Amino acid sequence: MNIESLIFYGVPIYLIFMGILVVLTTKNLFKMLLGLSLMDSGINVLIVALGYVKGGTTPIFSEYPKIYEKVVDPVPPALVLTAIVIGLAFLGLGLSIAIRIKEKYGTVNVEKLKELKW
Repeated sequence: MNIESLIFYGVPIYLIFMGILVVLTTKNLFKMLLGLSLMDSGINVLIVALGYVKGGTTPIFSEYPKIYEKVVDPVPPALVLTAIVIGLAFLGLGLSIAIRIKEKYGTVNVEKLKELKW
């Protein structure tokens, strides 16, 4: 494994594990959402890294590729674009719910929210 592969696959995996660590160790709803967003970003970067072909061209913006040319698979970036939109919507909804919880109960600590009666 060379340094390029280590960066391509190591950084997204590091982001995913940092997101998992944040979600598992914090009690704050806002920080949990930040951890989920970090995991989402790591997964998106990993998907793009898996679809990358060194020296490849993008089939969308180039001439019709010749058979011997390397072409990058366009599906992973398209999936990632969709995942980014869904992730932003999820983050916006989660933040709005967390803000409402903070306004109503005065805390975003999960342990304290479990003690409250609904």
